[in-house]
Amino acid sequence: MRPHPANTQQPQSLPLTNSLQQHHPTKANYKTNPPRPATNYKTNPPSPVILAPLCSPHPKSLAVSRINGPPRPTCHPIPRGYIPHMARRPLDSEPSAADLTLLRALSKQFQSIAAAESEIARLSAVLTLPKGTVHIISDIHGEDQKLRHVINNASGTLRPVIERLFKDRMSPADFQSFLTLIFYPAEVTQKLERTMTDPAELRPFALRTLRAQFELVRVLASRYSLKRAMEVFPSEHRELLAEMLHSPTTERGPEFLAAIVDQLLIRGRVMHLIHITGRLVRNLAIYELIIGGDCWDRGPRGDRVVDYLRQQPNVSFIWGNHDAAWIGAGLGHEALICTVIRVSLRYRRLAQIDEGYSTPLTPLEHLARSVYGDDPAKFFMPKSEGMRPMELVARMQKAIAVIQFKLEGQMIARNPHWDMEHRRLLHTIDHTKGTIQVDGVTYALRDKLLPTIDPANPYELSAEEAKCLNRLRIAFSNSQKLQEHVRYIVAHGSMYLRRDEHLIFHGCVPSDEFGGFLPMEVDGRPEAGRSLFDAIEKVVLRAVENPQPPDLDFLWYLWSGPRSPLFGKDRIATFERDFIADKTPHHETKDPYFALIHEVQFCEKVLKEFDVDPERGLIVNGHVPVKIEKGESPLKRSGKAITIDGAFSEAYGDHGYTLVLEADKTVLALHHHFESVEAAVKDGVDIVPSTQVVRSWKQPRRMSDTERGKQLRCEIEMLERLVTAYRSNQIRQKTV
Repeated sequence: MRPHPANTQQPQSLPLTNSLQQHHPTKANYKTNPPRPATNYKTNPPSPVILAPLCSPHPKSLAVSRINGPPRPTCHPIPRGYIPHMARRPLDSEPSAADLTLLRALSKQFQSIAAAESEIARLSAVLTLPKGTVHIISDIHGEDQKLRHVINNASGTLRPVIERLFKDRMSPADFQSFLTLIFYPAEVTQKLERTMTDPAELRPFALRTLRAQFELVRVLASRYSLKRAMEVFPSEHRELLAEMLHSPTTERGPEFLAAIVDQLLIRGRVMHLIHITGRLVRNLAIYELIIGGDCWDRGPRGDRVVDYLRQQPNVSFIWGNHDAAWIGAGLGHEALICTVIRVSLRYRRLAQIDEGYSTPLTPLEHLARSVYGDDPAKFFMPKSEGMRPMELVARMQKAIAVIQFKLEGQMIARNPHWDMEHRRLLHTIDHTKGTIQVDGVTYALRDKLLPTIDPANPYELSAEEAKCLNRLRIAFSNSQKLQEHVRYIVAHGSMYLRRDEHLIFHGCVPSDEFGGFLPMEVDGRPEAGRSLFDAIEKVVLRAVENPQPPDLDFLWYLWSGPRSPLFGKDRIATFERDFIADKTPHHETKDPYFALIHEVQFCEKVLKEFDVDPERGLIVNGHVPVKIEKGESPLKRSGKAITIDGAFSEAYGDHGYTLVLEADKTVLALHHHFESVEAAVKDGVDIVPSTQVVRSWKQPRRMSDTERGKQLRCEIEMLERLVTAYRSNQIRQKTV
């Protein structure tokens, strides 16, 4: 099928004001990177018994699951770059036995020529629809309530639609109440169930509210195919909501909706219908939600962040280094268990562990009381107050930090290929002088109380530490909710995604100062660039399915290793910040990537590496907070890269960005402080983001212009081949 004309347009980069400064592309000032050996873009086909997905895109485009996003097929994934044999041959070529096996699987869904041709016509029509709106949010860091509001108001894009439809038709008070109901349907309907008990008041309210809700639903659903829209409808009410979607009409007057409301009033379920219709509005407003990494840490409840994301109909994840840490902790890696506990103690975010994951910290509390009971631990004081005494939390943090440093030293020793021996520090401590060596320089320790470190064997756990750690590991490994979250994040996640010529990944492509992609060893082989990202994905998936020590150690390296694309710094100086007053060794050097993305030529090289059009493409990263208060722009000088870590967490700055990929433009929404859900429901408090247009297109893009459109054309071709097989009697049609 011929692509839509919009596919040939060049994007217009508009001048940006306020936090987004006008950019001026500059030439790169580094040497051209010499060609590197061919990367491992595997082309060996899967076993013929793999039935779905039935087609994949061009060899150098993304895998089916990467293009489509969730929900993902419940089968073994087809290797990236694999194209079924039949998609490589002319339509009239003779199918192989393997091809026929795949077509027979497809024939179970489309059992006749008429059914297949009908689906071809439907998919062809879908290609003409406007592309769905994609929202990208990064670095949530446990801010569950703020995330919830940002999703509920569709990053500010839903409010203008509601204003256009209803602001001139409702009183200001009614409009504000309706807006709050749309953003918080569960809380508002629960409140109304307690306060609006008179049927004479409830019936007109329900009729008025449902009419407005479904007017909004019809507008939002018109962007989708009917099949796609129906998939978003809650299954238990799908037929009822579909009937309401097609009313009012000439034949369906007001009595149609009134009959529905009256029956639900009798059964006490009318508020429930208003609730689920409000949730439907939110689900229709966002075609796909992409989380650009780092769901946990620093904010109050990383567990609730994942819980809420699991309720959304279409979510994809880009893994961040904090996600890698929690995945490893959930799989029982001891050093990462220590890491996530230590960070939670530093920010006093213990509820996500104690309450959220039902993982008691009693063993650590006992260790802190028995071994560190007289330790002031003044350099480990948490950043906020809570139920546990400040001194106890500080001692718990110090105790788990020392265990972490010991375990990391053991791990670095058993992984010499990481070349991180210089990060083993405990054996350089002079306990008599109270000093330590870092990078060959001697520094004074500001905290010299280290009762569990044996100078003769500094990386060995004491008996008390070993007992504590064993109990913590069992608790983390047996947390059912944490295991569910780990598998969910991995099943719906990847190292990178492409959406509408936007290349999305969390951190960086490890590079040298001249723009050459640096290798990292994965499974004994040096990998760089895109092949590094692909290789990391395989290890992460393998670690979840069959956790083995080398793969779990690898997750730790993703958390803080110098060549990790998720980390992007030469070290994580936790020990230095905790124990050394001199700030010199606190410095962490960023990967040259973060300076190079200001250069046009380097960005184009990265885009080409990941098969994104270098002229139209935009690199989208999180990980490094944009210093909004200092006037830093998220859009880099190259105009081809943008950072969307806007310090979402209150601990970082309480802002946050959403990058919204609409049909006619790409918009950056800057969020602000969110008071609370209670304030939003009671007082109508809303986060109205500041928005800036990053790019625009003269004609709105259609589904045919997107990665999803490529997949739909592939599905059409498969159906054409099925029709051919039916007509040649190689596969028999099913008759009634």
